[in-house]
Amino acid sequence: MRPSGELRYVDPQKPRGFLYRAWAHSVATPFGLWLSRQIAWRVDPHLLRLTRGRIGTGLIIPTLLIETVGARSGQPRRNGVIYFHDGDRVVLIASNAGGPAHPSWFHNARANPNVNLNGLPYRAEVVEDETERERLWELGDRVFPPFAKYRDSAARCGRTIPIFRLRPAA
Repeated sequence: MRPSGELRYVDPQKPRGFLYRAWAHSVATPFGLWLSRQIAWRVDPHLLRLTRGRIGTGLIIPTLLIETVGARSGQPRRNGVIYFHDGDRVVLIASNAGGPAHPSWFHNARANPNVNLNGLPYRAEVVEDETERERLWELGDRVFPPFAKYRDSAARCGRTIPIFRLRPAA
């Protein structure tokens, strides 16, 4: 079942093995976060683009390339993001590793909701309903357990992490 065209379907209900969970937690260690902020965010857009979304610096963590239009610049912007599916919709969490500010791609997608995921057109919508957000957080935590830590960290900074649901553009 691949309802999102060429995107690899990421089922949040699928059990994750020990190696997967260990790798996900290592990515969220202080050293892993440093690597992410200093190196991975610069490398991922190029690596994901070259491999057509098959390989990112997160390796086994489901990552794709989101292409947005800069909210201020109007220029194309590319970022690697963790994703999963909720039925036929793609879900992105703008965690920024729990930092005090939303990631730039969040502002871009909010200002210009027509985005591309691995080259495929989608329309991004921010999930506002709190019950729905809680349900999506449960799914997201199954895919990337450090999201819980990121939520706590962002809350200490006074930030609520946004969640996007994307549908294929018509």
